[in-house]
Amino acid sequence: MTDLFFDFDGTIADSEIGIVKSIKYSVNKMGLPDLSTDQYRKFIGPALITSFRKYYPDLSDGDVTSALRYYQEYYHKQGIFQLTIYPGILAELSTLNDAGYMLHIASAKPEPMINEISEHFGLGRYFDGEFGATSDEKTRVTKTAVLKYALEKANANPQQSVMIGDRDTDMLGGYNNKVKTLGVTYGFGDVPELAGAHASEIVDKPEQIQAGVSRLIG
Repeated sequence: MTDLFFDFDGTIADSEIGIVKSIKYSVNKMGLPDLSTDQYRKFIGPALITSFRKYYPDLSDGDVTSALRYYQEYYHKQGIFQLTIYPGILAELSTLNDAGYMLHIASAKPEPMINEISEHFGLGRYFDGEFGATSDEKTRVTKTAVLKYALEKANANPQQSVMIGDRDTDMLGGYNNKVKTLGVTYGFGDVPELAGAHASEIVDKPEQIQAGVSRLIG
C-alpha cells in the first residue's frame, strides 16, 4: 500500500489571502515594520514561528508568542476560510483514491485548523488521515516533525510513501524521514527551491500528480 502525504497551503489550496491578511494584522498589532509582498508570501508553508523569527530576529520568545496569538485571532475569525481550492486538485485526489492510494494531509498548520478547514470544504472524503502541528505551534511545528508523526499515526512504510508539496520545507520533511518527495510548482515554490531541497520529482499541474507518483513508486 502506498501512502501519499499532501501539504495543504500551496498544494491543495491557494490560501494566500487569509494567511497574509492574518500576518499583516499581527504585524500591525505588534507595531512591527511592514514587509514586502514577496516576504509575506514566504510565510506560506513554513511554521509561523520560524518565519516570525526569520523576518523579525530581534523579537523575544514572548514577542513571538504574542505575534502568533494575534495571527490566530484574525485567522480564526476571518482568515481560515479565505482560500480557494486549486482547480483540478479534487479530481486528481479522486483519481488517486480510485487507484488505491491512501491519502493524508500533512501540514504545518495546527491540526485542529486542518480538521476545521477539511470539514468546511468537504475534503474528508478524499483523505484517510489529517495531520498537522500541535495547537501551540511550538512542539510539533516543522514539516519533518509533522511528517514523522503522520507516518507513525498512519502506520505507513516510509519506503512506500510520498510527500507532496510546494515548498522546500515539504521536500526536506520527506528527505529527513527517508520518504520520496514530489514537488509541485503551481503553489508558492519554484523549481530551483524544490530541486535544491532534494525533490525526487517535480510536476507543474495537479493533473500530473498521479504520473509523478507512479514514476517514484512504480
